Amino acid sequence: MAKKTDVTVEEKLRALYDLQLIDSRVDEIRNVRGELPLEVEDLEDEVAGLNTRLEKLDADLEVIDQDINTKKNLIEDAKASIKKYTEQQKNVRNNREFNALSKEVEFQELEIELAEKQIKEYKVQIEQKKEVIDQTKERLEEREKHLKHKKGELNEILAETEKEEKALLEKSQEFEKQIEERLVNAYKRIRTSVKNGLAVVPIERGASGGSFFTIPPQIQMEIAGRRKIITDEHSGRILVDEELAQEEREKMQQLFASF
Repeated sequence: MAKKTDVTVEEKLRALYDLQLIDSRVDEIRNVRGELPLEVEDLEDEVAGLNTRLEKLDADLEVIDQDINTKKNLIEDAKASIKKYTEQQKNVRNNREFNALSKEVEFQELEIELAEKQIKEYKVQIEQKKEVIDQTKERLEEREKHLKHKKGELNEILAETEKEEKALLEKSQEFEKQIEERLVNAYKRIRTSVKNGLAVVPIERGASGGSFFTIPPQIQMEIAGRRKIITDEHSGRILVDEELAQEEREKMQQLFASF
């Protein structure tokens, strides 16, 4: 839509309130999704972390298996050395040679004893890691099921609302183009400063929408006159009269029903 240059104050108010109704509808859609996108993202991160942990644990098991094989080879080498030194003892010429070979045998026996002790420790580590792996797999399976469920919920909501949200956002941009830039900027500034995102509100039972502060009768008459843009002195929200608000709500309901 081309930007109007000679619009009346009433037209500006209607356009602002229409923009508010559209943006509020977008807010409702996004509130329906709530924290689901963040929940799904957190679950995806957790599942990825658990898979990484399992990969590391499996890699640790491989290293321990290699260490066990290394120690077993060391034991076999030590046994072969003991056999060799024992045979050599049968052919020694003096006690000095015999004692030297005995020390070699004793050293190899200590090597075997140490290697066997280390193998036992490695096997304990394997059992501990396998227990952690089982617990991690159980946790991973539970988290994957939860993730699948949450993704299903999110996809269902997205399927229901994605088309409408896209159409609403396009309409929001169209309505912005009908309003002068300074008013759009003021509208957006107010929207971000209030909890419920309501920047344009009607007079309800003598007070601005969402507020307990009464609007003086004279100000209410000025608002109903639609000759100037008036804001609530307490909240800063732009005020419109209830009749205008009702007319625009009915018009927007027809628009929303078309999506």
